[in-house]
Amino acid sequence: MNNLFRCFLFGFGLILFSCNNSPQVQSSAANDTAAIVGHPSWIDQGNIYEVNTRQYTHEGTFRAFEKHLGRLKNMGVQTLWFMPIQPIGKEGRKGTLGSYYAISDYRNINPEFGTMEDWKALVNKIHNMGMKVIIDWVPNHTAPDHPWVKSHPEFYIRDSVTGIPVHQPGTDWTDTRKLDFRNQQLADSTIAVMKFWVSETGIDGYRCDHAQGQGKDFWKRCNAELKSLNKNILMLAEAEDEWLYDSGFDMSYAWKFFHKTVQIAAGKSPAFSLDSVLHQQDSVFKPNALFLYFTSNHDENSWNKADYGTMPGATHAPFAVLSQTMKQSVPLIYSGQEEPVLDSISFFYKDTIDFTKLQRANFYKTLLNLRKNNTALTANASFKKLGTNNDTSLYAFERAKDNHKVLVILNLSKKAQKLNWKDQPSEKEWNNVFAGNKEPVDKGFGIEPWGYAVYELKK
Repeated sequence: MNNLFRCFLFGFGLILFSCNNSPQVQSSAANDTAAIVGHPSWIDQGNIYEVNTRQYTHEGTFRAFEKHLGRLKNMGVQTLWFMPIQPIGKEGRKGTLGSYYAISDYRNINPEFGTMEDWKALVNKIHNMGMKVIIDWVPNHTAPDHPWVKSHPEFYIRDSVTGIPVHQPGTDWTDTRKLDFRNQQLADSTIAVMKFWVSETGIDGYRCDHAQGQGKDFWKRCNAELKSLNKNILMLAEAEDEWLYDSGFDMSYAWKFFHKTVQIAAGKSPAFSLDSVLHQQDSVFKPNALFLYFTSNHDENSWNKADYGTMPGATHAPFAVLSQTMKQSVPLIYSGQEEPVLDSISFFYKDTIDFTKLQRANFYKTLLNLRKNNTALTANASFKKLGTNNDTSLYAFERAKDNHKVLVILNLSKKAQKLNWKDQPSEKEWNNVFAGNKEPVDKGFGIEPWGYAVYELKK
């Protein structure tokens, strides 16, 4: 192929990548070689797929969702994260069906989805297919009609005058009441019921909603007790605070990185602005920190038009590649992104996803299989930023481990770019992951708007 202009079209988008003229970002030797410890090894080259059970099928049940397991397994999905599966409160309910995050009973199943027997059968089937299961846990608040509101009002933050439990200050979460983790009996009760889901239904971990509000001491105890039941469970915090890792969490959100990619996609920030986020991660977080990278999730989709609005059309592809290949990353795919669903998915109403086209499925399959099969994308594999002639638009880097390598080149702009290297890749010829052929990369070539290329070498 002519190196003067190189672009690739696969299914729905182009492939290519690039770099910056900002100070070079490169992991320290300690970060490159330190073993990622303290979390289950099965997530090191893994991924997470977020399941919105209500909207996933016309039936909106666990049994109906089972029909998609083969397709998801074939796409390369490793870990399924189910949004809250417990009953939803009726008092103060928003919309006709209410928010998953307004839970009225921590120990039971939302009848909208099925029964406890249905859930256990689903978990067993997922495990038998070689995949993992984590569930959303909502520790910060309950529905107003949770039994604790009457039986244990001391479990809640209450109005100083009326003594009535209140919702989270500064939010519109009027369908919830905020819990007070200064109460030891509440902490005991929460840990007990979290243990129940691990021991009785066999889940592999939790995604913990709004994890800042319970405090370091609670989570240190909770995570230790959960991992005493199963040392290989995964604990993911919906937060981005360094102290989470001291309290036993395995992973936190990469919110800052995501928000920066949204700015770049909108043309408000240069590609090299990603370096400042990575520098902050290296400076603040421990080397064993893992980050959940994403282009969408249930919150961003429902309220902020991700990814169909924040990264429209071809814009999505290079940022999805970035989420799959960045250092210390575990990538997330939200329900319907493989279709893709080009609209928000409703939070409080039935809004069924129709899986008929699956236009991005092969794109994701290629990336997910690359992560699984190339150790250069292991969480603690080295990361080296490569400088280009135009780091305002181009972003490029290499990952390496065990003599395996991955090279990523991105054009994070709406204009075609001509790539020339300031920092040459470590090899002249690489295997193009999407095209399936070997090609030289040491010479300059053209890159389409929002282009991306992913290369690998195994020795």
